[in-house]
Amino acid sequence: MSENRYEVGMKTRRSVLGDAHVDRASANVTEIDADFQRYITENVWNGVWTSDAFTKRERSIVTIALLAGLGHEEELAMHIRATLNTGATRDDIRETLMHVAVYAGVPTANTAFRIAKQTYADIDEAAKGE
Repeated sequence: MSENRYEVGMKTRRSVLGDAHVDRASANVTEIDADFQRYITENVWNGVWTSDAFTKRERSIVTIALLAGLGHEEELAMHIRATLNTGATRDDIRETLMHVAVYAGVPTANTAFRIAKQTYADIDEAAKGE
């Protein structure tokens, strides 16, 4: 049963974050974080992200709001990149960050907008090279 939860979690993780990101993250797993990586794959990616209570788009929006509000900049950028796979649009993210301004504070949202602008600029630049 545990292996199945892991496999489903990895499939979901790949569908959201993309193969390249998951491959890089998996290559960097060590004995220090192996149990943690298994835990998040089985419980976050298999448990939370596979629930049909939200669509992947909705879950992506909620995740971005929480990461922005908590100031988790690296994870925020990663999940903004993941919107290419979840269906959340730039308009969705703009509205989400406006909510962050109201409920988590203007300085927090200002940082999140900066990260979003840079992440989208990177996405656009990469798309030009394809």
